[in-house]
Amino acid sequence: MNKETLKKINEERKKEGKPLLANCRNAAAGSIRQLDSKIAAKRKLDCFIYHLPNPLDYNIHTHMEALEYMKSLGFKTNPNNKLVNNIDEVLDFITEKGEIRADLPYDIDGIVIKVNSVDEQQTLGYTAKYPKWATAYKFPAEEVLTKLKDIIFTVGRTGQITPNAVLEPAIVAGSTVSRATLHNEDNVIEKDLKIGDIVSIRKAGDVIPEVIEAKKERRTGREKDFQMISNCPMCGTKLTKIEGQVDYYCLNKDCPARKVENLIHFASRDAMNIEGLGDRIIEDFYNFGYIKTIPDIYNLKKEKEELERLEGFGTKSIDNMLKAIEKSKNNPLEKLLFALGIKNVGSKTAKILALHYQTMDNLQKATIEELTNIKDVGSIIAESLVSYLEENKELIEKLKELGLNMTTSLKESTEKTIFTDKTVVVTGSLENYSREEIKDLIESMGGSATSSVSKKTDLVIVGKDPGSKYDKAKELGIEIWNEEKLLEYLK
Repeated sequence: MNKETLKKINEERKKEGKPLLANCRNAAAGSIRQLDSKIAAKRKLDCFIYHLPNPLDYNIHTHMEALEYMKSLGFKTNPNNKLVNNIDEVLDFITEKGEIRADLPYDIDGIVIKVNSVDEQQTLGYTAKYPKWATAYKFPAEEVLTKLKDIIFTVGRTGQITPNAVLEPAIVAGSTVSRATLHNEDNVIEKDLKIGDIVSIRKAGDVIPEVIEAKKERRTGREKDFQMISNCPMCGTKLTKIEGQVDYYCLNKDCPARKVENLIHFASRDAMNIEGLGDRIIEDFYNFGYIKTIPDIYNLKKEKEELERLEGFGTKSIDNMLKAIEKSKNNPLEKLLFALGIKNVGSKTAKILALHYQTMDNLQKATIEELTNIKDVGSIIAESLVSYLEENKELIEKLKELGLNMTTSLKESTEKTIFTDKTVVVTGSLENYSREEIKDLIESMGGSATSSVSKKTDLVIVGKDPGSKYDKAKELGIEIWNEEKLLEYLK
């Protein structure tokens, strides 16, 4: 989004009494996410075209020629480019553009340097993720001075305690920043931060607010030393520092903050994916007393009339949320295992366990010794899982009674398949499978689905618009299948 466009949109929003859009980047991203295409169209988004994927097909052998060719076809290319001959000229160009950065009609955060020769690009090739013939120089993030008013502490779902900076609101990279994570006690001590300090802040990667340093020369003597808390800020439980780790934990399983974070994780997209039950709504429902435990989510339908009377909620939004809750009951075992928030059990481990045991009943009978014999399941995961299942028998029984699915559709293949013990990459869009479905299929047939192509990759399956992974596979001489061949094999 151009700066001028943002200015005009904000003038209109101001007249209408709507909150202003913070910056071009956020405004463009928000415009793309608009469900109403008419609103997106009014936002006047723009673009530059930077890359021709197959220049040699048109007998084009340099990047500059490719840009000119695309321009001749009517595509909009960026005029701010230059062919240079050595590193000194690269640095001169960076300096030149850095000086006029603020005067450009759009925001930039750096300069991309590319090899001009297409033949040399092909020789250089790609890493697993990036072209070796291009690199990005990022301008230093904008730093702003503000006051560190306070340091407060938050509690995560595992009980992890995080110190956070409360800042005098300051505009950084186009948006107002008033909070920033300080990560842990060691980080605060290392930076020697005191409450009341003037500090420099920036957005790491132009996105995440970060406190860089305290301006010690501006101290007045009225600043307060940082003091790590010894008790949980929510429930008062004595905090524990686990040996070998920098973080402190609240180990009270009944801590309200831990409970809220657990509920948020349970409903999140990668877990049970309950649409309409976002972070803020879960916090509100927890505070109002409607949701205190996971089973309460599935009993919300009993409170339907009361929920509809809450400010900001209506019949339609509550109906949609209750439908999403019912739908989530059909999620497979691996989703449920991940959603329960068992320490050390991520989404991949949850799949391995579901594939091996097939049902929750089978999993509940597993021993630590048995679990550690499974590939990719070590003693830490095994102990954590057995302990959780033992302590939460009642919760799992309640979820069974409420009708949640306790089985998986994943099948462990006893027959040797083309995927057995193979590393497979899927790239591009497949017509017959979603990305998750094809991944599950490969894993159920004894393979390992990964996201990047390397020398260790055995097979690449390509769909529509496969991109650089396809090129990388060809370069490395890896076997490549299209979707037609995949379907033929599966028959």
